[in-house]
Amino acid sequence: MHTMTSDNLPGGRYQVADLPLTRVGYGAMQLAGPGVFGPPKDHDAAIAVLRAAVELGINHIDTADYYGPFVTNELIREALAPYPADLHIVTKVGARRDGQGGWPPARTPAELREQVHDNLRHLGLDVLDVVNLRVGGLEDAEPGSIAEQFGALAELRQQGLIRHLGLSTVGADQVAEAQSIAPVVCVQNLYNIARRGDDALVDATARQGIAFVPYFPLGGFSALQSDALQSVADRLGATPLAVALAWLLHRSPNILLIPGTSSVAHLRENVAAAGLKLPDDAIAELDAIGR
Repeated sequence: MHTMTSDNLPGGRYQVADLPLTRVGYGAMQLAGPGVFGPPKDHDAAIAVLRAAVELGINHIDTADYYGPFVTNELIREALAPYPADLHIVTKVGARRDGQGGWPPARTPAELREQVHDNLRHLGLDVLDVVNLRVGGLEDAEPGSIAEQFGALAELRQQGLIRHLGLSTVGADQVAEAQSIAPVVCVQNLYNIARRGDDALVDATARQGIAFVPYFPLGGFSALQSDALQSVADRLGATPLAVALAWLLHRSPNILLIPGTSSVAHLRENVAAAGLKLPDDAIAELDAIGR
């Protein structure tokens, strides 16, 4: 089997604090069952895709204990522990799952502390590399102060249970507020060719050396925007997802990708897709989609 190294993955690496992360990561959300609820449909396939990610040279996995819940983190531990020294697991706190598969917030200091300890236990770790505080819903930030919540995580960082802190689904003012409490190493928001509301935040985080991690690379497209993306993809002999991933890597050097899949074949396709070379005219056409 051909094994890639992290140095020849698309985009190379980006230094996140003291963590040299591959710009192509792996998002583990889809490893759980339908609706990110319950066990995977194929347990062995889930284990295989995690091991394949590491074999491909990917050195960061994005997860959360509320995927499943608990399912995804337990699969990661089963597949990869004892963890390679250069593998970094990024998790999220700030939500839980209800019996109907919903995602209600869970952001009191006590709930956040409990979630950090749950992540440590289910992943089998003594310290978490990066913990993101999820503030908004699936798509949009919720305005308001996050000082109490981020402060609770900063205390756990001081205690040595967390190395680095990040934010998910937040606005620029919340990033600034968090930075007044403790260093922020990454921001994870919905962002893609069509959903460009965070353009200024992408640029601001790049200037500060903060990683920007977009999710839903094909989420929120109108029919017209999808047609425009398909047109570019057809011209390049690629898929819309390949074009979307390659555009994100081109957009800014601090963007890290976390495409998810429950299939080894799709994982390999995603990695290859991110390496698609976009000619200047295609970039100009793609840039216009979100304007």
